[in-house]
Amino acid sequence: MSQQPAIQVLRPTFEQHHDGFGIQFSRPRISWRFSCTDEDVHDWEQCAYDIEIRNTDSNIIQCVHIESQDSVLVPWPEGCASLKSRDRRQVRVRCYGTSTVGSHTVDIAITEWSEWSYVEAALLDKRDWQAKLITPANKISLNDDGSARPLCFRKCFKLPDGEKIARARLYITGHGVYQAYINGEGVGDQCMAPGWQSYDKRQHYQVFDVASALEASEENVIGVEVGPGWYASALSWAQRRFTYGDELGTLAQLEVTSQDGTKTTICSDNTWKSFTSAITSSEIYAGEVFDQNIGRDLNGWNTFTAFNDHSWSAVKTSPRPTATLISPNSAPVRITQRIMPAKIFKSPSGKTLIDFGQNLVGRLHIRRLRKSTGKVIFRHAEVLEHGELCTRPLRGAKATDTIICNGDVLEDWTPKFTFHGFRYVEVTGWSSTDKIEPLTPRSLFAEVMHSDMQQTGWFSCSNEDVNKLHENARWGMRGNFLSVPTDCPQRDERMGWTGDLNIFTPSANFLYDTAGVVGNWLEDLYADQMDESEFWKKGVVPFVVPNCIRKHEADDPFWNPTPNAVWADVAVMTPCELHQTFGDIEVLKRQYESMKAYLQDGISYGEDGLWDEQQWQFGDWLDPSAPTNDSGRGRTDGTYVADAFLLHVTNLMSFISSTLDRPAESKIYSTTHQKLQKAFAHKYLTAHGLIAPDTPTALSLALHFSLIPTTTQRRHAAARLARHLLLNPYKIPTGFAGTPSLLQALTHTGNIDLAYALLLEKECPSFLYPITMGATTIWERWDSMLPDGSVNPGSMTSFNHYALGSVVAWLYSSVGGISVLEPGWKSFLVRPAVPRHGELNNAEVVFEGRYGRVEVRWMLLDTSVEGKVEKNRRVSSEFADVEVQTFRLVVLVPPNSRAKVVLPDRQKAMYLEEGEEKEEAGVWVGSGRHVFDCLLAKGGRPPRPMLPPWGEDPY
Repeated sequence: MSQQPAIQVLRPTFEQHHDGFGIQFSRPRISWRFSCTDEDVHDWEQCAYDIEIRNTDSNIIQCVHIESQDSVLVPWPEGCASLKSRDRRQVRVRCYGTSTVGSHTVDIAITEWSEWSYVEAALLDKRDWQAKLITPANKISLNDDGSARPLCFRKCFKLPDGEKIARARLYITGHGVYQAYINGEGVGDQCMAPGWQSYDKRQHYQVFDVASALEASEENVIGVEVGPGWYASALSWAQRRFTYGDELGTLAQLEVTSQDGTKTTICSDNTWKSFTSAITSSEIYAGEVFDQNIGRDLNGWNTFTAFNDHSWSAVKTSPRPTATLISPNSAPVRITQRIMPAKIFKSPSGKTLIDFGQNLVGRLHIRRLRKSTGKVIFRHAEVLEHGELCTRPLRGAKATDTIICNGDVLEDWTPKFTFHGFRYVEVTGWSSTDKIEPLTPRSLFAEVMHSDMQQTGWFSCSNEDVNKLHENARWGMRGNFLSVPTDCPQRDERMGWTGDLNIFTPSANFLYDTAGVVGNWLEDLYADQMDESEFWKKGVVPFVVPNCIRKHEADDPFWNPTPNAVWADVAVMTPCELHQTFGDIEVLKRQYESMKAYLQDGISYGEDGLWDEQQWQFGDWLDPSAPTNDSGRGRTDGTYVADAFLLHVTNLMSFISSTLDRPAESKIYSTTHQKLQKAFAHKYLTAHGLIAPDTPTALSLALHFSLIPTTTQRRHAAARLARHLLLNPYKIPTGFAGTPSLLQALTHTGNIDLAYALLLEKECPSFLYPITMGATTIWERWDSMLPDGSVNPGSMTSFNHYALGSVVAWLYSSVGGISVLEPGWKSFLVRPAVPRHGELNNAEVVFEGRYGRVEVRWMLLDTSVEGKVEKNRRVSSEFADVEVQTFRLVVLVPPNSRAKVVLPDRQKAMYLEEGEEKEEAGVWVGSGRHVFDCLLAKGGRPPRPMLPPWGEDPY
C-alpha cells in the first residue's frame, strides 16, 4: 500500500457548526474536504477512511477504520463514546483511495493524516444549568420615549487558593443583547449576542473560553451589560416594543476547573447586583446614546479594583426560561472588516459628512474624542440627495448615535447594542476645525458587521460592470445576514422576510456557507409556523421570521396570519436548496413536518386545487411597472404567480419524500402535482402555447418550473418571451418572483444572446443601471435612485436589498457554468452558456464545496478554420468558410467527486427538448485539472430590438 501525499485531507468539521466549539450534539457528524497538490493525479476516489479520536483529558485514542466513499457528514464512529456535556475531543482523518497518476492507475493509496480538529460539547441537558435568569428587583427604567434603559449586572467572587486554572467556560445568554466582561476584559469577539431568535421558543446561548481572563487565588469580577436588542427594542414600522418580554436580564454560568481538579461554579442568582448603564438608550432602529458623565461614575464597574457597588440594586431570579436553550450551529455576528473614510467634506448646507465609499452594515469606531461639553451626534444613511444626507428612506428609524461629552478623553468607543446600514455619516458637534482632537480621516473608521460565515463563491469575467454587480450582491448579502437573513439593514424593518430569502437562497448558498445560519433560521420558521397562540393559524408560514409582527392581543394592530405564496414557499424550497448544496439530509428530515403543514394548512385552496383567487398575494412584488406605493399590482396576476409556485413546491415535495424514503407520500404528492398541472393548463394555457397572463414573468415561471406540457407549446412560449423582451428592448420587466427565472428561462430555451443583452443593458430598469448610478449594494427597487440623482419617492425604498441579486445564481450556473447534480456537489455539471457576439470573452467561477475547490475558467481565443487544429479540438463541417474562434475550458474537479462537462458546441435548448433528446452529449471526468477546446462560429450581431422605424420614441 503506497503513500499518496498529493491528496491532502483538510481539517475535519462537525455538523454544520461554525467551529465545533460548544456544539449541541452528543454524536456530531464529521466532514472533511480534500485538496490536490499534483496536477498529474486524476480520478481520485475515496474507498475507506480512518478516524482517530483523542480524549483530551485522558489522552486515550480510539482509531476506527471504515470502508466507505462518504466524506460529508459521516456518522460519529460506532464504538466511540458519545459526548457528554462539556466533553472535549480531538479528531483527525486519513483516507484511502484509488487514482490515476499520469497514465498509471494506483490501486490503493493512503493520505497523510489531516490536522487535528477540536470538538467540544455544550450543555446538552437542561439539568446542567444551575444558573437562573436574573433581572432587576425593581421594574426596569424607561426613557421618555418608552424605551428600556440598558443595564449592568455584576458579581464578585474568589477562586480557590494555590492552584492554577486548568479550564474555564462561561455559558451565557440574555433577554436582550449582551456584552460580558471578566476583570474588565471583554469576553469573546461576538457582537449583538445572543442574536435574534424566536425567544419564547428557542433561546440561544454562547460558550466562551475565559481561562486567560481569570485570576487564581484573587478576587474576580464578572460583569454583563445588557441592551434591549431585538428582545425589547421597537420593531417593525409599527415601532412595537417588548415583543418578547418587558424585563432585560442575563443567564450566566461560569465553570472553573483548577489543575488539582477542584471545580468552582459561579451562577447568575440573587447575589448579583444591577445598575443602569452609561448607555442611556439603545435600540436597533433608533441608535445609541452614551453619557460620559455616567461613564465616569461607573468607571471600573466590571473590575474588582476599588469600585464601590453599594448603591447598586438587588436583582431577582426569574423562573428558568420556558424556551429551549440552544448553542446554535450558526456563525456569530462579528466585526469582519474595517473601512477608513474615503473623504470628509461639507454638504451644500454646511453639514459635515463622511463618505466611506461603500454601503455597509455595522457601526462607527471612534479612535479618540475629547470635547469639554455638549453632544457629538452621528446620523447614518445610505445615500445623498442633492448633496445632503438622505434619511427619508429610513422612515421611522433614527439611525443616530450620540455621545454626551464631559471633557474626558474617549478612546476606542463604539455603540454596543445597535447597528446601521450606511455609506454616509453626518457629524454634528465635531469638526476638522476643533482645536483639541479635530475630526480627521484618522479619527474614526467603520466596522463591518455580519454573521461570520465563510465565503465560498467567487466570480469574475471580462466585463467590469458585471463583476461589480456580483460584488454588490455579495456586499448586500453580508449586510443582510446579521444573525438572521433580513430584507434590509437600515430602515424600520430589518426583519427576516421569507420571500426575500426564498428567491435569494441559491445565490446565498454559492456566495457563503449558509448551512448554519439558514438552517437555524428554518428551525425558528417551523417554531413560529406551528405557534399555538389563539391569534395564529397553525401551519401558516409567517411573512417574517422570527415572527415579530404576529398578534399578541385581540386589539393588536399587527397582521393576522395570512397565507401567501412565494414568501411561504420558503418552507419547502429553501430546505431543498440547503440539501442540494450542503448534502445534509437532516435539514429535510427536520423541516419535513413544516413542509407538510404548509401544504396542508398554510394555503387557501380553491375548488380546482389551485390557490383561492380571493386570497391576496404579493405576486411579482416590485414589478417595475407597478405603482410606486402599490408594489404588488404589477402586470402579472398574483394568483397566477402563486399557482406556478404551488406546482413547483408540490413537485419538490414528491422529490423530498422520495429522498426521505417515504414512497407512499411521494406518490401522493406526485399524483397531486399531475392534477395541478392539468388544472393549471386548463386555466392558463392555450393549445398554441400562449399564457394568460401574457407577461414575461408568467412565461419565465412556466418555462423554468416546467409547467408547459408539450414541446410545441414550450417553443411558442419561449418565442413569446423573447418577443416581449425585444419589444421592450432589453429592459428588465420582472419583480421579485419573476427575476430569478427570467435569465434561466432564456438560457435554457436557447436564447442565450438575449439573456446577455438583458444582463448588459444599462438603462433603467436593468441589472447594471444601479452601477451607473454608483451603487455598491443591490437596491430594493430597479429605480431606487432616479437618473437625476433624486431618491425614488416610494415609501419603501432601500439601497441594500439582496432579492434582485438573485441574478448571482445565473452568473455562476450559466455564465460560469457550474451547477450541482448530486447533493453536496458530489457530482456537478459544467455547462457554460457562451455569448456569440463578443459581450464577454472570458469568465471564471470558483466554489469551495463540501469536497473541495471547484474551478471553472473559460476564454474565447481568435483562430482560423484553415489553421492547424489540435487533436482535442472538435471541428464540424458547419464551420466551412465561417469565421471561427476557439473556446477553451479549464475545469478543476476536487478529489472524491466528478463532473459532467458539456461544451457549447454540444449544448441544446434544454427546456425545448423531449424525452431522451434532452440528454446532452457530455463527458464525465473525475478529479484533477482538465482542459477542453472546441470551435465556435463567431456571431454577427446581437438580437435586434423591435423598434418603430424611427427608432426610440423621440417624445
